[in-house]
Parts: sequence; C-alpha cells; structure tokens
Amino acid sequence: MISQNHHIVETLVRKGVVIPNPGSIEIGEEVRLDRISGNRVVIHAGCKIFGENTLISDGARLGYEAPATVCDCYIGPNVRLNGGFFKQAVFLKNASVGSCAHVREGTILEEEAGAAHSVGLKQTILFPFVTLGSQINFCDCLMSGGTGKKNHSEVGSSYIHFNFTPQQDKATASLIGDVPRGVMLNQPSIFLGGQGGLVGPSLLAFGITIAAGTIVRKDELRPHRLIFGGDAQNGNIHYAPGAYTNIKRVFKNNIIYIANLLALMQWYQTVRPLFISGEFPQELHQGLVKTLGLAIDERIGRLAGLMDKLSRETYNFILQWPEILLFLRSCQTGHVPGDDRLKILFTDAVRNGINALGADYITVIQALSPEDRRTGSLWLQGIVDQVAGRVNTESEKGK
Repeated sequence: MISQNHHIVETLVRKGVVIPNPGSIEIGEEVRLDRISGNRVVIHAGCKIFGENTLISDGARLGYEAPATVCDCYIGPNVRLNGGFFKQAVFLKNASVGSCAHVREGTILEEEAGAAHSVGLKQTILFPFVTLGSQINFCDCLMSGGTGKKNHSEVGSSYIHFNFTPQQDKATASLIGDVPRGVMLNQPSIFLGGQGGLVGPSLLAFGITIAAGTIVRKDELRPHRLIFGGDAQNGNIHYAPGAYTNIKRVFKNNIIYIANLLALMQWYQTVRPLFISGEFPQELHQGLVKTLGLAIDERIGRLAGLMDKLSRETYNFILQWPEILLFLRSCQTGHVPGDDRLKILFTDAVRNGINALGADYITVIQALSPEDRRTGSLWLQGIVDQVAGRVNTESEKGK
C-alpha cells in the first residue's frame, strides 16, 4: 500500500523540488504544498517538514550537513538550514545556519545573517550580516550592527547569553545595538568574544568589543569601548535566590527592549511591504510580522510575570504596572506613538530608491542618503522614546 507521505513527496518532485532520497523524507499531511517552491529547492535525506504555515522559497536548501526538521517556519530565497531543529522561525534571503542547530519560536534571521554549527536560538532577532560562531546559546536578544559580510557584528564560539535568573524569571532580553539606527545598515559592528557571556537584560552600544572569555554584567552605552576581564573573584557568602536587586534597571531595560521591538514592528509594517516581490513574497512578509508579534508578546508576558512576583510595598512604582501593561498592550494592537511626518518622508525616500534600484532590500537601504537615514532613525527613535517616556511617566505616579 502506497503511503500518503509517498504521494506528497512525489507531488513535490514533479513540481521540481530536488529530493535525492525521496523515501527518507517525512512531510506532514497538514503542509501546504503550494507554499513550497519548485524552483531550485533541495531537500536532502532524512529531513522532516511539518506545519501548515511552513513556507519554503526559491533556492532554499535543507539538510545538506545533517537531517533538518522544519515546523511552521518561513524560509526565504537561498536560505541554507544545514541540519537540526527549526520551529516557528523566519529566515530571510541568504540566511544560513549550520548543523546541530536548535532554533525555536520568535527567532528572526534577516538577510545574510548566519550561524555556524551547534547554535541554540529562541526569541532571537539578528539583523542583516550578524554572524554567530559555533556552540553558542543566544536566546532572548536582538543584535544589529555592521555594513556587510566583511564588516559584520560577530558572536564568538562558545558564547552564552544568560537569560534565566536564580529567581526563575526570564525578563532578561538584551539589546545589542538598537533598532532605530541598526535598520539603516550603516552602524559600527559589535564583537562579542568567544567563550564569554552576557548577563541579561543588558544594553550594549554599537562599536563595542568584548574580549574573549569576558562575562559582562553591566550596560555599556558608550560606543567604541573594549570590555575585558578575567576570572571572577572567588567568594562564599550568604545568598537568597528569591531576593531581587537593581530591579529598576531590569524594568528599564525591559521597557527599552520592548519599545525597540515596537519600533521594529512599525518598520516591518511600513517599510518592509514596499519590498514585496518575487524574492520577498507576501507570505514571507506575513510570517515576519506574525513572528515579531509573538516576540513582543513574549517580552511583555515575561515582564508581567516578573512584576507579579515583586512586592508592591518594596517597589512602589510597580503599583502603576496595570496601567503600564494596558498601555503596552495597546501599542501591540497598533496604537503606537510616532511622528507621521517623518514616517512619510522616509517611506517616500525608500520608494524613490526602489524605483531607481529595484526591490533588493539591502541595496536600497544602504543607498539612502545620510539625510534620509537620519529621518528614518529619528522616526523610529521617536517611537522608542515616546513608549519609554510614557511608561516612565506612569511609573512615577506611584511615588
């Protein structure tokens, strides 16, 4: 008896998908075959594809180094997922991930971002060109910076973003670079040296270099700094894991992170649609917006979980958390502050660039004039500042 899976695989082969070993492939009955391109797509032996939302675009290759499992992922043109597990993630044009990967929900790799082997990602956003080495755990963070493949932000091998606290919460997302300037693809690169770590939630400026083996526990918002350090001093003191310290910094950094994601959503909803084309289809754009929406919801939810744990007597500003949460949720549904005049000026400049250069995202953004880039960054930074300012105003009411 011929299995349903056999018919599905056979249909894809007839469509033009290259499957060297058809009998080794497993494809779920829920997978929509019309969302899998037949143009230069290669699915190697042992791969599994699940999820009705899965999208596989022209030139994508799965499982070249080892079997790959893909579930509800949005895979752009010429993406390479060389082996591992990938779920509810987005990979834009020319992104690549090595074998033994574990990439989970809320992850976005923008154009030409990549990772080597044995990398774990979840709720991770990498802007174009950002590159991760091997054996890295880099969950719950956004990283930008760099101008191209030869000048990119880099995370060295065996790096860890520490995203879980002794108090057992994950309000720990770190912003490495930022959104308003990072999207312009003209900022200094950031280097996180291998066998090191970053304790979230942290904020790092463009141009930061962290020496190999260094654990960073503090924000550094001064650009072009070298951070270095050796082994931690030995010690043995009384410690209560339930006690929170420096909670105002944790709260502030979470709000800044969420505000940056809200600015990025405006970018995705206003600028990215201008590039919809054969290489950036509508379905891929929808997946991008949906995945970022899940990331915003994750961050607000994690912060809400932390707020619920804290004593309202000890932290007076938390009395205003219900109003702050209501405001953040309203921003999620589209009521985001911002200067519409700047938005219109910037999107007009992008349209002019597309008309002159075509719909290649990186080419158009990098060809914008310095003045147009400043306009776009001011628009997005205005969103960040207004969201953070509104939250600060609400939090001050409890004093």
